[in-house]
Amino acid sequence: MTGTDLGMPAFPPFPEAAREAVHDEVLRANLRHATHTIRDKRARAVAELDDWDRLRAAGKAIKDHTLRHLDRYLLQLEAAVTAAGGTVHWAVDAEEANRIVTGLVLATGEREVVKVKSMATQETGLNEALEAAGIAAYETDLAELIVQLGHDRPSHILVPAIHRNRGEIRDLFRSEMGRWGRPAPQDLGDDPRELAEAARLHLREKFLRAKVAVSGANFMVAETGTMVVLESEGNGRMCLTLPETLISVVGIEKVVPTFRDLEVFLQTLPRSSTAERMNPYTTMWTGTGTGTGDRDGTGEGDGPTAFHLVLLDNGRTDTLADEVGRQALRCIRCSACLNVCPVYERAGGHAYGSVYPGPIGAVLSPQLRGTAGPIDATLPYASTLCGACYEVCPVAIDIPEILVHLRERVVQGGPVTREGVRVRIRPAHGHTAERAAMRAARLLLDRPGVLRAGERLLSRARRLRPHRLPGPGRAWTDTRALPDVPAESFRDWWARERKAPQK
Repeated sequence: MTGTDLGMPAFPPFPEAAREAVHDEVLRANLRHATHTIRDKRARAVAELDDWDRLRAAGKAIKDHTLRHLDRYLLQLEAAVTAAGGTVHWAVDAEEANRIVTGLVLATGEREVVKVKSMATQETGLNEALEAAGIAAYETDLAELIVQLGHDRPSHILVPAIHRNRGEIRDLFRSEMGRWGRPAPQDLGDDPRELAEAARLHLREKFLRAKVAVSGANFMVAETGTMVVLESEGNGRMCLTLPETLISVVGIEKVVPTFRDLEVFLQTLPRSSTAERMNPYTTMWTGTGTGTGDRDGTGEGDGPTAFHLVLLDNGRTDTLADEVGRQALRCIRCSACLNVCPVYERAGGHAYGSVYPGPIGAVLSPQLRGTAGPIDATLPYASTLCGACYEVCPVAIDIPEILVHLRERVVQGGPVTREGVRVRIRPAHGHTAERAAMRAARLLLDRPGVLRAGERLLSRARRLRPHRLPGPGRAWTDTRALPDVPAESFRDWWARERKAPQK
């Protein structure tokens, strides 16, 4: 796999980026309001289902089964898509995916495309690749449109413009829309209905003109070759039905075995993401408009007449090789983990240096990119390990377990799979003191007598306890009080209590 920035420009390590973000009071207010609102609504929506735990377990089981047999289901998917009139392309990395899509667009003779929200194309940096080839890409999801007009980057999986408030969006529409197409009214206010109407009028002309669309997919059904897109505005449906050519770029982990499997995810995804009982717009298509949709033999079926599916690896098979980390590939991109995470709420999505922010980004990005870089070596530490992300995950990804697993990899190095080859990586820079402390702890814990003597010595010298630690420990005690040393160790207390007469 060649290097990819996962849809973000060069960013500093998470601690530096987060330190700057937490001092942005407007950003923190925007995030606090949005995340609290979404997670409260989600909790109420989930509580309505008596069988939520069983649905969660079923989703986990389906995903785990699929990942164990991913090769078989991907080949089945390719055969089904091809039989329905589509064309399947395989992309080993971001560069190859961008090259395939760019070539397909240029082959149509068009120089603009409309897009329905696709994290995979954000991951590969497709918009920039198309621009370099002289092709204009227009985002049509409202939040993605806001991000694009602001020359910005997504900061949330579900609500990419969560870091913007209504006043900021109004100003963006006024100043930027005219450069991309139909301008916004100069007297535009910040009422959500006015903003939505301005976006509708701006995008409508693009929908009616565009001959090529690029999409992602929430799910791919191996049994039938069906693509599934869930969205809330209807803009996606315009992209998926009006253009003559549709190109879908989808991560290989999005496949599910059968159409019936959708029964589980079409219940859990809307409630976990938008807190809705049913998704407003669920679009499914199989092949081309002149394939199964051609009911009367005229060649005028529903949807595009040319369909291309680009299956993206970009580090996913390497992640699949990790017995602990592979569970991150279960993710259905609901964003529930972001909305309950105390770290994300304060730092925001840009601090993660990836199109995948929050807890899932902290475990997925270091596996897709590797832990050698300064950003990815710090992401596994962007967590309190409180476990809230695991509790809300609709497919039961144990994110705290993966975080601890990746922290060990950062500090100790060890065997990993890179580009399909098993290699041994070196520990990340800057963790020498941590490794030395862990080795010392192991030596001490392996010698009970030495540990007991050290505990007694520490308790007798407790009055000499400093208020701040020296050296590397100074950063820890800058924001925390060093705990008091007890008068006796638990071991001595336990021995004394066991000798005491029972009352």
